Amino acid sequence: MIWLDVPTPWGMRLQDAATPNQEGIHELYDHIMYYLALVLGLVSYILFIIIKDFKNNAFAYKYLRHGQTLEIIWTIFPAIILLLIAFPSFILLYLSDEVLTPAMTIKVVGLQWYWKYEYSDFVSETGETVEYESYVIPEDMLEEGQLRLLDTDTSIVVPVDTHIRFVITANDVIHSFAIPSLGIKIDATPGRLNQVSALIQRTGVYYGQCSELCGVNHSLMPIKLECVPINDFVEWLGEMDYAIVA
Repeated sequence: MIWLDVPTPWGMRLQDAATPNQEGIHELYDHIMYYLALVLGLVSYILFIIIKDFKNNAFAYKYLRHGQTLEIIWTIFPAIILLLIAFPSFILLYLSDEVLTPAMTIKVVGLQWYWKYEYSDFVSETGETVEYESYVIPEDMLEEGQLRLLDTDTSIVVPVDTHIRFVITANDVIHSFAIPSLGIKIDATPGRLNQVSALIQRTGVYYGQCSELCGVNHSLMPIKLECVPINDFVEWLGEMDYAIVA
């Protein structure tokens, strides 16, 4: 199967889900679209009937003073539709906010105009944590197969099927850490720590971007995340001579 984990020209739908949170967003999208189609059909039908029946009678409304039954219907019906949309939305919102017993934590810092990542659960023999910066690859340095304004010189590397907590902040202005396929979009605010979790269920390369206007080079803050098997992740740590904090 070919997965869609990058934006595409004229793309009309969401990117393929890689986490339970994003699967829930897809389901909510389809759920809301059902009721929107229902409302569109009903309103269009009523409008058509009104135009058809009264198009030749400019005074058809002359003796129409009050319709209590009609007013009750067009008040209650939209309220029911809104409730049917609101309850699933609130449930998903609160489920997405829960961060329960994560297996590892990655700290994300937004700066003008690049990202900085820190794996605080892993330290070297000298006591230093895994920490590095990520910059966009300039257009004139792109290699074949790399994506313009999306590929970076370093990636976030995470293991598959692992509950990961992202702690997000910023060092200058407000940024936004967003990876659509993972269902993540959260503000990076100076002086504040926001958190979100992800359980990535398939390996792959996922792309995101800063989604908050943060200055002249706002478009040059892409995010690249590589989800790999746990053995490859341990090997990646071993190449940098880091170990898991006891």
